Amino acid sequence: MTRVALSRMPGERVLAVEGESVRELALADLAAYVASREPDGVRWVWDDTARWLPPLLAAGVRVARCHDLRLGHHLLRRAPAASMVAGEESGHWDRLGPSTVSDPTLFGIDEAAEHLQAHLEDARQLAAVAASPDTARLSLLLAAESAGALVAAEMSFAGVPWRLDVHEALLLDRLGPRPPRGARPAKLEALAVELREVLDAPGLNPDSRPHLLAALRRAGLEVDDTRASSLRRLEHPVVAPLLRYKQLAHLFSTNGWAWIDQWVRDGRFRPSYQPAGSTTGRWSSNGGGALSFPVQVRPAAVADEGWRLVVADVAQLEPRVLAGMSGDRALARSAQGADLYQGMVDDGAVATRNDAKLGLLGAMYGATSGESGRMVAGLTRRYPAAFGLVEEAARAGERGQVVRTLLGRGSPTLGEAWSVDDDAEVVDPDAQTRRRRAYGRFTRNFVVQGTGAEWALCWIADLRRRLWALGSGAILDRPHLVFFLHDEVVVHTPAALADDVVRAANEAATTASALLFRDLPIDFPLNASVVSSYAEAGKP
Repeated sequence: MTRVALSRMPGERVLAVEGESVRELALADLAAYVASREPDGVRWVWDDTARWLPPLLAAGVRVARCHDLRLGHHLLRRAPAASMVAGEESGHWDRLGPSTVSDPTLFGIDEAAEHLQAHLEDARQLAAVAASPDTARLSLLLAAESAGALVAAEMSFAGVPWRLDVHEALLLDRLGPRPPRGARPAKLEALAVELREVLDAPGLNPDSRPHLLAALRRAGLEVDDTRASSLRRLEHPVVAPLLRYKQLAHLFSTNGWAWIDQWVRDGRFRPSYQPAGSTTGRWSSNGGGALSFPVQVRPAAVADEGWRLVVADVAQLEPRVLAGMSGDRALARSAQGADLYQGMVDDGAVATRNDAKLGLLGAMYGATSGESGRMVAGLTRRYPAAFGLVEEAARAGERGQVVRTLLGRGSPTLGEAWSVDDDAEVVDPDAQTRRRRAYGRFTRNFVVQGTGAEWALCWIADLRRRLWALGSGAILDRPHLVFFLHDEVVVHTPAALADDVVRAANEAATTASALLFRDLPIDFPLNASVVSSYAEAGKP
């Protein structure tokens, strides 16, 4: 496949390197150049997809493939099976952070970072992968990671369809009219007044945790925190209005009018995603609450007229991933069908579905006591490969060793994970032991959660390809992804293509399973809903 490396140059210029061919072009001509080369099956190589792709999308240009050097660099630096050769710009690549949806421009103020030579870093990364004993797996991971970056940028460009009138009506109903800047909405202020009266605390600021704790204690309530779960255990007239206040205050602060002003434009919620934002490879958000739709505002996520939202999520992703990556055929047999836990019951491994869930989640999260710990001990004999894999990952972590996902993403070191100096003298041996055990619990889960993230990347990469083939015209005229969270996707699609989108999502899940687990068939059944509003998803 042809690789074309793009680098930013001073003076609104771009350097394009294709093998031995080198050419310069004006930034203004970049979109036309990329569009002209796309039919050749080019893989575009650049420093950060979030910086290069938005201007291309705005110009109506979609790219099929890319290699994101920033993501690749950080992945290969930590991959146990790869060794990156340092170059003259390595320090800049080490420090290169992600661009954000609010700042997708090609040229910025950091000259050193702006003019990194993409073709040189690409050569270093290709050499590191070629020299690795896990070339095939690392190549797949890098391709999936970069495809995920394309999905993230396209989702920010497309946005989630958002009915501003529905959202504002919801806020009016629950909070009252929009307040002046710095003031509480009327209904929230009324609850604050009620709290002050019930607690006999005229100066109470219920948004201040110390103030609220002090007022509760003066009222004779022994509390250590103000979490809703703790408050519900109390017997006092303040509980009901305080819980209501906390609920509405959360709505006001996280998805109120200020959130609308910042994140909703032209009938779309446009958040900023950060692929590989966590150490396991899971995504995080640069803003807008991209990784969650609070139940309170889901009614505002409404498909356009004549369109639908296809919402699909994977049932029991990580337990199925554990079966596949460990090669445990007994657990893989239980994973056939829609409910892996019930499959374990039907296989005679446990008596109830709850026992299966307790035991399997206990193995992945390190339960050693109670009912979950008892189930782990019994299931280890039934599924030795699966339970042995996470146990070995935990022991490796306790020894201070780095572990890896199926495709080769490496965990942070013990020192990185706990922000301490491993070479420093340990004063308290017991504290060191506790720290190593805690790190072992982290590595136990890392291998499964990280491989789950790899499966999900392969899923959305293949789904993106299939969605493009369903329609015609520009991205926004075809079915397109608008939301992704670990094990769930939302596709905005013309209503007539909704069933095709559901089929594509299922076929992409099958493809992802085959890519990762090859000869061991693992079912990844989807729960799919075709709805007009996201609030309707999952309802019969």
